[in-house]
Amino acid sequence: MGICVGEDMEVKAYPGRNDIIAYKVNRLLVTAAMTELLRVIYYDAHCCLCRRTGGGTETDMEQKLMIIEDEPLIRNELRTLLVSNGYEVSAPEDLTGIVEQVKAEEPHLILLDIKLPHDSGFSVCAQIRVFSNAPIIFVTSCSTDMDELNSIMLGGDAFITKPYNTAILLARIASLLKRAYPAHGSEQLKYGGAVLHLDSGMIAYGEQKAELTKNELKILYYLFKNAGKICSRGDIVEFLWDNQLYVDDNALSVNINRIREKLAGIGLENFIKTRHRQGYTL
Repeated sequence: MGICVGEDMEVKAYPGRNDIIAYKVNRLLVTAAMTELLRVIYYDAHCCLCRRTGGGTETDMEQKLMIIEDEPLIRNELRTLLVSNGYEVSAPEDLTGIVEQVKAEEPHLILLDIKLPHDSGFSVCAQIRVFSNAPIIFVTSCSTDMDELNSIMLGGDAFITKPYNTAILLARIASLLKRAYPAHGSEQLKYGGAVLHLDSGMIAYGEQKAELTKNELKILYYLFKNAGKICSRGDIVEFLWDNQLYVDDNALSVNINRIREKLAGIGLENFIKTRHRQGYTL
């Protein structure tokens, strides 16, 4: 289904070639809908970038981003946005010797302003390109064609003007990270001898395997990521809704029962435990 947003904020959904349904919505609703859609895109891209290590519950390798911005309000706003979306963030206040800081910290991606107190962002970008191929996004109030051209010529990967749309910025970051650091090998989570294969939607135990539906995979993903903790039914339902899997409380019970049947079929009896009036835990 396509979504088309015009200047008058008319949103048209095209479910097929024949029926066309048009809705008039205000700017807030459009922004919320786009943010939710792009959050899912970000989630999928972020999962593709996971690196995992052996032992216990395997964890994602956090993508480290660096913000090079001299304006405290904008710097803190960006840092809050990125941290809340799962990134590790470095946002130095002192930009003296910033190129050496970049070299020492080795960020996966850099958000760079053009107008800096000690040097221009263009010069900083050119110096970084001597030793690093990390994606660089210019986030700046400079909006001329020449500014954008210079950013491209000097090694920038994207050019976003202030005030920026947070959903578009997050999507651009996820896209550049995915392109710069493609996943290698199979993506897995492990706990208690069970292996959850995120790429194939399978769970394995020893030589036995079981195929999972999309809902079942996302439920197990949430439980694996919170292994050892009690996950309330409300938290699981909210996680599924955040990923556009609209499951209510009754449907969650059905999915949990089906997952338990599949787990038992491969030798994982009582793998998911129920905590009375609290939720579930591995």
